[in-house]
Amino acid sequence: MEKQTITIYDVAREAAVSMATVSRVVNGNPNVKPATRKKVLEVIDRLDYRPNAVARGLASKKTTTVGVIIPDVTNVYFSSLARGIDDVASMYKYNIILANSDGNPQKEAQVLNTLLAKQVDGIIFMGNNLTDELRAQFARAKTPIVLAGSVDAKNEVESVHVDYVAAVEEAVADLINHGNKRVAFITGPMSDPINGEYRLKGYKNVLAKHGIEYDPDLVFETDYSYRAGEVLWPALASAKATAAFVGDDELACGVLNGAKDAGVKVPAEFEIITSNNSKLTEIVRPQLSSITQPLYDIGAVSMRFLTKMMNKDDMSSAEKTIELPYGYIKRASTK
Repeated sequence: MEKQTITIYDVAREAAVSMATVSRVVNGNPNVKPATRKKVLEVIDRLDYRPNAVARGLASKKTTTVGVIIPDVTNVYFSSLARGIDDVASMYKYNIILANSDGNPQKEAQVLNTLLAKQVDGIIFMGNNLTDELRAQFARAKTPIVLAGSVDAKNEVESVHVDYVAAVEEAVADLINHGNKRVAFITGPMSDPINGEYRLKGYKNVLAKHGIEYDPDLVFETDYSYRAGEVLWPALASAKATAAFVGDDELACGVLNGAKDAGVKVPAEFEIITSNNSKLTEIVRPQLSSITQPLYDIGAVSMRFLTKMMNKDDMSSAEKTIELPYGYIKRASTK
């Protein structure tokens, strides 16, 4: 039998008070007598009354919910960002609706529309590639949107991230300084600006600085998965790579194990630097040297940025982009 929905009217009737009084109790308004508050709370508890967020949102024009679009909920990088988002959302009394998009442009648009239909107050988007269709949907929505860990090459959408160009320059320079002239660049889809524009730019910059000619045979575009990295060794060996920068930790773990399965000694014969410093970098052996991104902070700052936009705080002097500091930690996968 379907459970009957308890309404604010039912609580008011049972407690013999007005609906306005129940509303004041639910919203924590101090202008209610202690005895009345106690009576209303007892009825709420007995009836298991739960305020309808959608109805409240229609009345206040706010639902206190935020939609979070994530490409892969199982990827440690994105789940670390999501944790920072959720903690700050809770602090400001927002609930989040997490939606997995599989990094698929059609599904991203579908998920965005689903969240907007739920009247969310804002959106945090973690996809890496803003298609023209998605940009058009963002503009039409009139809902505040922040990119977390992603970059908008056109600087139209607010974003929080690190300086991917400088980070890759530092990592690849370290590999070159160890005597590596054949450094592979392994990353996800080049259609993602982080990879095709920013990281690749850093890679090319540092090669040029050290007088090393750019070789497209050393650039490997794949998906962000362990298996994709694991099967890559034959191609790396064929390209005579002696080191690699890898744009994702799970992918880097695959590259590491693929090399080891082929009998290659890491780091004596092949060095690896990864990019996110997630917990995966310390689980594998040898542990992976990595660019360090403040993953939790990127999520947390994105959510705080969004709260300011949703509350229409003075953003006149605020930059559209917030760049957080990155670092570099050397572990046993490099000399």
